[in-house]
Amino acid sequence: MNPKRLAILGSTGSIGTQTLDVVRQHPDRFEAFALTAHNSVGKLIEQARQFMPEVVVIANPAHYQELADALADLPIKVFAGEEALCDIVRMAEIDVVVTAMVGFSGLRPTISAIEARKTIALANKETLVVAGQLMTDLALKHRAAILPVDSEHSAIFQSLVGEDGNAIDKILLTSSGGPFRHFTSGQLLSVTCEQALRHPNWQMGAKITIDSATMMNKGFEVIEARWLFDVAPRQIEVYVHPESIVHSAVQFADGAVKAQLGVPDMRLPIQYALSYPQRLPLEGDRLDLFALGQLTFERPDLDRFPCLRLAYEALEKGGNMPCIVNAANEVANLAFRQGQITFPQIAEHIACAMQQVAFVPCPTLADLFTTDAEARQCPLPRS
Repeated sequence: MNPKRLAILGSTGSIGTQTLDVVRQHPDRFEAFALTAHNSVGKLIEQARQFMPEVVVIANPAHYQELADALADLPIKVFAGEEALCDIVRMAEIDVVVTAMVGFSGLRPTISAIEARKTIALANKETLVVAGQLMTDLALKHRAAILPVDSEHSAIFQSLVGEDGNAIDKILLTSSGGPFRHFTSGQLLSVTCEQALRHPNWQMGAKITIDSATMMNKGFEVIEARWLFDVAPRQIEVYVHPESIVHSAVQFADGAVKAQLGVPDMRLPIQYALSYPQRLPLEGDRLDLFALGQLTFERPDLDRFPCLRLAYEALEKGGNMPCIVNAANEVANLAFRQGQITFPQIAEHIACAMQQVAFVPCPTLADLFTTDAEARQCPLPRS
């Protein structure tokens, strides 16, 4: 059996590096054929020398010469620019495209990969948040499989294996609750970026860690689940589960609930997406329920964490509203990390953008790019 050839978009980020760890454990199964990064040229050079891909791409052309010079002694093709990302995913040699880029920037390359009928290991949740209807229609048209990499959606996917034809009654989407689960509204007014970046269970990039703290990440996962599993918003219920052991579950028409449990380790859902339907050995810790003792579940507080409520509202409204929310959140998330706004003002900014940007009920792809640009121009609240 020839190894699957992977294009890893965003190979220097959290998901990308863990994907490469899976490749390292199973060199007979997977090959890192193409690696890409946006700005992390030093880390990309290091990865290229270790994994010897056929192609590397640096999205920011300003780093091209440094990358090309550093790899000049190796038979690796070096490209730069956003268009190059769309070009490489179409390469005939590539079997699976791992979309580990963060944010709206992952949309165009994912579309190109779907049009090229590649299997998509989807870690860029913003793709389905922004353009869920368009992406699912496109995947159906080109017969491209989209396999979830997020731990929650992978858990749902795993729970549905063998359940063909059995209707989903409800999806139980779990959330750790983030670092501020017990904070009062008053305490949230003065939390710092440093505090928000201390996630209790998961090691993730800065943007997604802040999204987890605001629970916007869970809101995005609600929207993503709606498109991945073809369910109505009312069928998706969020449970705060601080142990992060039950990664999510599915309730069926007869009341039976199937869940996937495991220690918090993103390599498991990554590897499952790459090896599906097979399960391969994976080095790491194993779940010990005796040591764990108990599992806790709570309802999310939508007053203290309004970003989750805004995501549900955007999903119910439909059209380009999730695109507005995503763009406004990216701006507000970065502004908080840079000290420009307070933690509660992230949700405030998103709510304002939802009011200010023109609503489009049935957006085209061009409409979504216009919406994204307009939403990013909304003024930030004064801190």
